[in-house]
Amino acid sequence: LSQRGASFGIPGEQVDGMDVRAVMAASEKALEHCRSGKGPYILEMVTYRYRGHSMSDPAKYRSKDEVQKMRTEHDPIEQVRKRLIDAGWASEDDLKSMDKEIRAKVAEAAEFAQTDPEPDASELYTDILL
Repeated sequence: LSQRGASFGIPGEQVDGMDVRAVMAASEKALEHCRSGKGPYILEMVTYRYRGHSMSDPAKYRSKDEVQKMRTEHDPIEQVRKRLIDAGWASEDDLKSMDKEIRAKVAEAAEFAQTDPEPDASELYTDILL
């Protein structure tokens, strides 16, 4: 997919979407390209889906061992967590504390989204450039 724009002069790159450092580097490269006025840039992020495509897809085409191996060895969050701990930049307790704070923010946002009243129809085009 990353090469689909080649015939239109649009460069592209395939990136390991499971590696946050590779994603960051490719994103910076693409942003520099676009912001310098050279036009669009296609990034294809190759990732591994742990579950099926939908609730009706039991994902029987992969073994549980394969999925577990990917989670253990290639999960982006686990890879960052391991690097932070190994480098001494954070402890397990620090990361657990951060996780607790993040989960609380997400729960608060979800609660707001589900219980806050709908905005007035007059707000429909607020912050929309027409």
